[in-house]
Amino acid sequence: MLAVIGKVFFIGEKPGMGQTMKLANNMLSATAMVASSEVMVMGVKAGLDPNVMIEVIKAGSGLNTAIRDKFPRAILPGTFDYDFSNGLMYKDLRLCMEEAEAMSVPMWVGNAVRQMFQLSTSEFGADKDFTTVVQCVERWAGAEVRAKKSG
Repeated sequence: MLAVIGKVFFIGEKPGMGQTMKLANNMLSATAMVASSEVMVMGVKAGLDPNVMIEVIKAGSGLNTAIRDKFPRAILPGTFDYDFSNGLMYKDLRLCMEEAEAMSVPMWVGNAVRQMFQLSTSEFGADKDFTTVVQCVERWAGAEVRAKKSG
C-alpha cells in the first residue's frame, strides 16, 4: 500500500523525528511559496507576463514547487485550490518555530514566513487555500498575478 501512496523513508529511531521532518519540509514549501509570491508580484508589476516568468524560472536556478506546481495550477488561473489550507500551514509553521526555539535554532526567515501565513489566515480564513498568501503581497503592491486571458 505504501508503494502506491508514496516513498518510504527511514527517518530515525528517536520518537518525533518524523514530525520534525514533516515540519521542516512544510517550512521549506511555505518559504518557497512566500518568496515566489513576492518575485512574481514584482515581475507582474514591472510588466512581465506571469506565464513567461514561470517558464524562465522553471528553466533556471529559481525553480521550486511553488513555481513548478502551485502558481500554474492554482494562482495563475485564480482558483486558489491546491488543497492545503492556510490554517494547516500556519499550524505547521508555528509548530516548526516552537521546535526550533526549543532547540535554540534561530529561524529569522522561518519567522517571517510564519507571519505571512498568520496574516493570510487572518485575512482570508483558516479554511482558505494556502496559495491565497500571494493575495497579501498583491494587495500591498497593487498588482495581480493571473494568466492573461486570450482573445
